[in-house]
Amino acid sequence: MALGRGLSALISPHGKSASITSKTEAGSDPKIWHIPVNNILPNPGQPRRHFAPEELQELSASIKEYGVLQPILVTERTDGGYELVAGERRLRATKLTGLPTIPAIIKKLADQAKLEIALVENIQRENLNPLEEAFAYQRLCEEFNLTQQAVADKVGKSRPYVANAIRLLDLPEVAKKALSEGKISYSQGRTLLTLPEVAQQLDLLASMLGQKITVRELERTVAQKTAGKFSRRDPNLMFLEDKLRSALGAKVAITKKGNSGTVVITYHSDEELKNIVKQIGGE
Repeated sequence: MALGRGLSALISPHGKSASITSKTEAGSDPKIWHIPVNNILPNPGQPRRHFAPEELQELSASIKEYGVLQPILVTERTDGGYELVAGERRLRATKLTGLPTIPAIIKKLADQAKLEIALVENIQRENLNPLEEAFAYQRLCEEFNLTQQAVADKVGKSRPYVANAIRLLDLPEVAKKALSEGKISYSQGRTLLTLPEVAQQLDLLASMLGQKITVRELERTVAQKTAGKFSRRDPNLMFLEDKLRSALGAKVAITKKGNSGTVVITYHSDEELKNIVKQIGGE
């Protein structure tokens, strides 16, 4: 199921996935049902954990005036109720309005498809923070035995992007908290991981939280710490390291002495190693 094409390919009854079926006849538009909001349980696999109260209030006010313009997606439960798949913000905001029902499309979905759809919906709306996105990618890999490449294909991202996102989960807890709260960026989190020691990461994180620092300045500081000195590194080498890091989805360190030097690539799994070799070999 290629989810990078968008949710319309998943919700449409003409979709190619055999695991997704509609309650309506084949070839017809999916029927919209008005379901009591109290009969809908949240999606336990929802990758998004933080919902800003002010945003929900704004959406609630809009729903009061115009109604719910896009149906939510649910599956039927064996107990007669429903489980939410996509549209949690709309469901929460509708409950705030006091409206008794919400328009919904009912589908039969496997657990993997539920997680994939919830993930893609949030990615397309840029609702996930980097840590929530990383956890969702990791779940797809671990719970459904998907490779990073398979996950990348499903969500419309590159494999290095998925690999770098998952690596954010290796950050110390305090750094992950700062990342989830938006105090540091995805790029800053990635750069922190280039420091070999947790103590170094925490020391630099404290400096980052105490003052505004650009990613380039952060990379320069990291390079100085890992080199054990405070001399300025060649910005051309730093640029090349960044390019290789993005292309390979792995940590890269370049050292240069005269016209010669070394390139060190660090990997964390057999899959990463295979992908690095594939990228370098051009296969």
